[in-house]
Amino acid sequence: MTRPIFIPLAVLGALLGVAAAGSLSALVTAPRPTIDVPATANREVAVLAGGCFWGVEGVYRHVKGVIDVSSGYSGGAASTARYEATSSGTTGHAESVRIVFDPTKVSYGEILRIYFSVVADPTLKDRQGPDSGTQYRSALFPTTPAQAKVARAYISQLSSARVFNRPIVTTIEPFKGFYPAEREHQNFMARNPSCPYIVINDRPKVEALRRQFPANWRG
Repeated sequence: MTRPIFIPLAVLGALLGVAAAGSLSALVTAPRPTIDVPATANREVAVLAGGCFWGVEGVYRHVKGVIDVSSGYSGGAASTARYEATSSGTTGHAESVRIVFDPTKVSYGEILRIYFSVVADPTLKDRQGPDSGTQYRSALFPTTPAQAKVARAYISQLSSARVFNRPIVTTIEPFKGFYPAEREHQNFMARNPSCPYIVINDRPKVEALRRQFPANWRG
């Protein structure tokens, strides 16, 4: 992601108004998945990528049934799971989040529904918001065969329903592992609420979650 910069408040306000309006106007409320992973009493893990991990993590921390969220890297080797290496776009890694959740309170399908509605624009290839490169791709890393089945079915469902005005380019990739990011990237949004990058790019996503998914919202 673009590193934090300092912007005068007057300029920041103008940028926020334009960026938020543009971002929110592009959001949709995706339909519920017709196929979902059956609920069990066991915790599950979802791993996905949708641009800068700060905002993705920030959204899912407000979802009921989510037990823990962490930022990190997935898609490449353990030896290159570092911020500077991943930022080169040559490691195979995407900035990702690992979501531990209670499937009796929120299903994997619902996690995907939130993802496609307010987290990422699935029609953008190798970029989200102001960030570009393969490390910012829209990708799902199912951790079980059941999750992979649901992910494929849901993308097909959204495509058939023409929920988006461009083809979905979100990839479904083999889960090779998740490697936690450096400490400074964990819970970044909550710790830096006034960071211009967060205010402009990520806060509107959290507000969209609260507005579009009140039953899933946790303040």
